[in-house]
Amino acid sequence: MKSNILVVDDEPVARQSLTDILKLEGYTVASAPNGQAAVEFVRTHNVDLMIVDLKMPGMDGLEVVQVVNQVSPETEVILLTAYGSTETAIQALRLRIHDYLLKPASPAQILSTVKKGLSRRSSKSRLNHMSSVDDGGQEVYSLKDGTTVDLSRRQIKFKSKIEHLTPAEGRLLKILMENKGKVFSHRELVLLVQGYDTSQQEAPEILRPLVSRLRHKLDQFPSLSEQVVSVRGTGYLYEGDK
Repeated sequence: MKSNILVVDDEPVARQSLTDILKLEGYTVASAPNGQAAVEFVRTHNVDLMIVDLKMPGMDGLEVVQVVNQVSPETEVILLTAYGSTETAIQALRLRIHDYLLKPASPAQILSTVKKGLSRRSSKSRLNHMSSVDDGGQEVYSLKDGTTVDLSRRQIKFKSKIEHLTPAEGRLLKILMENKGKVFSHRELVLLVQGYDTSQQEAPEILRPLVSRLRHKLDQFPSLSEQVVSVRGTGYLYEGDK
């Protein structure tokens, strides 16, 4: 399925150039000549990612982002500006934009950050879907040897033994158990468990202590021991009870 991108820039040449670059990559691209038009478009269309020029007459880029965060919080935003300043960058980060690029950005830079933004959008969408089906999802797993995993209470029972999980450990185990056999990348798991995006390099370091603590607790139960499996260079999966 093609991703929908909106380009917002008051300069016709810059707007057309960005639109052409993205269309050549196979994206569905719309454009808006000002902030007000951009907001109206987002109100009536599904937009996965938008590239917004900071300095525009009338409604500027930051104002557009503030409105879009309310109207369509799942839309990823890249701010594009010729006027780089620390203050603006800090403001942009407070608005939780995906990235901040200085004009003139190269096509390679633009495409790279667009790809990352859409990947993040996809992961967030999956997280929202998982949250929305929580009530209907399986909360208690009864394993073959009588071990019970209660994900709502974050506890594991086997005979007289009870082990409690922290909220992060509980979220991690829930994601893995509900998707048995599916490999999650390190970045996906950081986003799904901790709620923030990170780099491919940082994600394994962030996850490792959490996975180690969870495994230590699971190892006390024969049917759960060694079930959270590391996939070298990729991420983790849950194999299922023995």
